[in-house]
Amino acid sequence: MDGSSRTRWVRERSEQQRREYAERFVRIAAEGRDVDGEARLIDAMLDPDSLILDAGCGAGRITHALGVRGHRVIGVDADPLLIEAGREQHPGADLRVLDLCDLTPDVGGPFDLIVCTGNVMTFAEPGTEPAIITAMAGVLAPRGRAVFGFHLDRTYTLADLDEQAGAVDWRLEHRFGTWALHPFTSESDWAVSVFRG
Repeated sequence: MDGSSRTRWVRERSEQQRREYAERFVRIAAEGRDVDGEARLIDAMLDPDSLILDAGCGAGRITHALGVRGHRVIGVDADPLLIEAGREQHPGADLRVLDLCDLTPDVGGPFDLIVCTGNVMTFAEPGTEPAIITAMAGVLAPRGRAVFGFHLDRTYTLADLDEQAGAVDWRLEHRFGTWALHPFTSESDWAVSVFRG
């Protein structure tokens, strides 16, 4: 089965919508707005020259930003359209078409950190999320970190994430309300969760 067909992202969006999304952060950056908040936080969590997996990398914005900061980064996404756009936008970035269920040590690693931003887990095909977390655990270095960010108004919940992370022996280390480290509270509509392997 084509990996992209196992995602709600592709199933629920037209090709035009996916192309527009691929250009979204290019437009935001051109307006002078910040598009590197996630990368700054991840960079601060790591030693220089760390090996990072950008899981569900889209058009490679974070892959590129972390590479510029001196890390070795591999970006993977199930949507070939987004990977194609990312290769045009960020020449030299290591961007690959791959469904997260299909992560194996052949991809690279073990990774010092896996970052999964932009509602990636909420766009996975329902029911595949435990397989994705298990696949991630298989490529994460011992004591490595996995960082997830997503909106809380989706069908995939923090309780789901915590349960699935616990099943692979990941421990919740931090939870923030934004990538800028605002506290996570009962009023938060977004969560950034940091797990330690």
